[in-house]
Amino acid sequence: MFAYFIYIVAGMGAGIGTGLAGLSAAAVISPMLITYLGFDPYAAVGISLASDVLASAISAYTYGKHKNLDIKNGLVMLITVLIFTLIGSYIASLVPSGTMGGFSVVMTLLLGIKFIVRPVMTTKEAQAAKTQKQKTIQSLICGCLIGFICGFIGAGGGMMLLLILTSVLQYELKTAVGTSVFIMAFTAFTGACSHFALGGMPDIEALIVCVVATLVGARVAALFANKAEPQTLNRATGVVLTILGAAMVLTKYVF
Repeated sequence: MFAYFIYIVAGMGAGIGTGLAGLSAAAVISPMLITYLGFDPYAAVGISLASDVLASAISAYTYGKHKNLDIKNGLVMLITVLIFTLIGSYIASLVPSGTMGGFSVVMTLLLGIKFIVRPVMTTKEAQAAKTQKQKTIQSLICGCLIGFICGFIGAGGGMMLLLILTSVLQYELKTAVGTSVFIMAFTAFTGACSHFALGGMPDIEALIVCVVATLVGARVAALFANKAEPQTLNRATGVVLTILGAAMVLTKYVF
């Protein structure tokens, strides 16, 4: 029963983070499965990525339905993210590891505090004022940066996307999250297939429960996010990220 409790709590937490802020499920599910249930890290990441696929897809669908998704520039960024993730992963294999393992954990906490202290109040008009050429160039550059960092560090994709989309590309928060989960649905699918192909299928019960719990959490959070006022959404996003970040810091460095 304890195992199922962890599966559900981890999945729901990851789903809420995904639907509300574009947080990667791997940042929540992996450390909980490893710390509390003794899962093999590779298998835990595979389950996390598989959970990410449907959660990100349903979130992207919900945001797209409410016209909070930039598919055109999202596809441009997706291509560069995938390419430079491979490049970053290759370079990371050539240098000593372990120095930046807590990057996504700490970043989640700091980004949560940021949304509470300095909410993103950019409007869609700010992004619409840019030419398509400007948007494409910015998407290419940022996609390269995000992909390389994620590949080199091995985590933090959702958080990097949200940070870059809101701070650099000046996306309105809902569109930033919608575009982020759209990209993550493809990157998570690629990563999950790779993990299962190389490491075999993980614990089926854990996989099913985590996928379902993450999907439910993401759907509920995405519906709330698309109906919330910008100020409310910023506060909710900040609170959720701060709580998840603090919980992951405790899980990783204390427990």
